[in-house]
Amino acid sequence: MTDQTLPAATAGEPIEHSARARRIPLLVWIAIGWLVAMVIIALFAEALAPYRYTAPDLRNRLAPPGHALHWLGTDELGRDVLSRLFISIQISLLIAFGASLISAALGTILGFLAAYFRGFIEQVVLMLADFQASMPFLILALSVLAFFGTSLVLLVCLMGLFGWERYARIARGLAISANAQGYAAAVGQLGASPFRIYLRHVLPNIASTLIVMMTLVFPEVILLESALSFLGLGVQPPVTSLGNMVGYGREYITRAPWIMLAPAVTIVLTTLAVSILGDHLRDKLDPTLR
Repeated sequence: MTDQTLPAATAGEPIEHSARARRIPLLVWIAIGWLVAMVIIALFAEALAPYRYTAPDLRNRLAPPGHALHWLGTDELGRDVLSRLFISIQISLLIAFGASLISAALGTILGFLAAYFRGFIEQVVLMLADFQASMPFLILALSVLAFFGTSLVLLVCLMGLFGWERYARIARGLAISANAQGYAAAVGQLGASPFRIYLRHVLPNIASTLIVMMTLVFPEVILLESALSFLGLGVQPPVTSLGNMVGYGREYITRAPWIMLAPAVTIVLTTLAVSILGDHLRDKLDPTLR
């Protein structure tokens, strides 16, 4: 009897272990919920904001949180902090998403070019990647914005240059590995063009790795945009962002700390949520960790 029951128990262990492996931790669910809420706020910021984010209310200047008309209080001009926070989330996520997509596209294209042509072009791409990695990006961004001025389009394009070298190195290495495995060469022998090979066959096989890398770069972009706006070279008034709110709120940190704390807490929680989700995706999509 005992010998017959042992195999059944042993056979059930892999199934139970697999179910535990597929279970999503509570912390990841919380991170997903926070990010979904941020995206909804960003999409419907104007409709959700109780007031226009530039509308002053001088009779309720520096009203504390819990005010009957202003739940998160008001700033030095009586502007509603909650309304400004919603618009700031919209602008900051717009910059972060746009910059992340530009960075991922630029790095992936350069990585594929390096993997396909090899030789001189590969060395040029790697040299540019080393140069990008060795130079502090914040100093480069400050120099460009100080010289050319600040605008939302320029800021997004400039932020899109951040982190592209990581995508380029990953795309190059994985594309070379795909060529070594033979399936890319086999498709090429059937008459497919290099563009079709890399777009239809190589890119889908490395997309999971690039998505994980994007979740790791995304929080850095948010923090970098916040730092530039805090220094006065990011988003310019009347447009507002999370870093812009923190920058203006620091002057009232002793009298009205809620002006700065609301966007600062949002920055911390958003970057933390993206990092938690990125770590979870890396664990799930990395075949070496299975």
